[in-house]
Amino acid sequence: MPYDDSPPPTRRARPLSVAAALAAVCLTAAGCGGGREPGEAGAASPRPGGNAATSTDPTPTGKQPEPTASASPSAKPLPKGPLTGRTVVIDPGHNPGNRDHAREINRQVDIGTGRKECDTTGTATNDGYAEARFTLDVSHRLRALLEAEGARVRLTHDADRPFGPCIDERARIGNEAEADAVVSVHADGSAVGNRGFHVILPAGVKGGGADTSKIVKSSADLGARIAGHFARTTGSAPSNYIGGNTGLNTRGDLGGLNLSTVPKVFVECGNMRDPKDAALLTSASWRQKAAQGLADGITSYLKG
Repeated sequence: MPYDDSPPPTRRARPLSVAAALAAVCLTAAGCGGGREPGEAGAASPRPGGNAATSTDPTPTGKQPEPTASASPSAKPLPKGPLTGRTVVIDPGHNPGNRDHAREINRQVDIGTGRKECDTTGTATNDGYAEARFTLDVSHRLRALLEAEGARVRLTHDADRPFGPCIDERARIGNEAEADAVVSVHADGSAVGNRGFHVILPAGVKGGGADTSKIVKSSADLGARIAGHFARTTGSAPSNYIGGNTGLNTRGDLGGLNLSTVPKVFVECGNMRDPKDAALLTSASWRQKAAQGLADGITSYLKG
């Protein structure tokens, strides 16, 4: 089945009122157990062809590729807008090439409070639409919307490297950019009947190289605004299986959040393994709505 990954004409982000965004969701969320670890190995989602890439030798023979130009800001002139002077880092979950680099992505990296695999392959719909394709498409749409508002936007990757980046490098890219906000784009891989989106917030974590004490509050604000706008713009309901119907879930086991020193959240836009959610995620028009909801939430946070 062909999928249209080319974005429709860009329209400006439509920041809604902060009160309206926050009214849609609760600012606090119980840290629910379970759930996949987006962008990180350890509890990979089921998908066609088996589970997460595995290797009998997790130590690669080569080094992780160096960051490429995708981690740099766009060279084109940006229009003046409400986000002029602001930097946003978009982190497209996974990489289409991860599937061909099992040894490399299974390499253990330090997440501050322990060690985890470099990355995972991500999930897919039942008919093979990969999460890595979905996240890149939404990220491209989101970048266009934010740049139209004047924001300086960086991607952690643009499928321009063989695999990765690893979860620690993804965090480092946002930190080194001194980003005003970082959003990691994902789609979940849960059971049929589990529907809706959720935003993952960093828990208070301190240990090793991890210390989220300075970003917990700001990240919760960013996440709540995104959740409210995402629900309003896409028409999708908050997750019915994670987050107690708030659309928010707090976790302390994800390296991409643990190692961040700037406000950051993960967004699971829907469940690729549920046919009804999959029908949305594979629709180009819905992905544009998803990007718009993300852009509106980010804009609300940065202007708030």
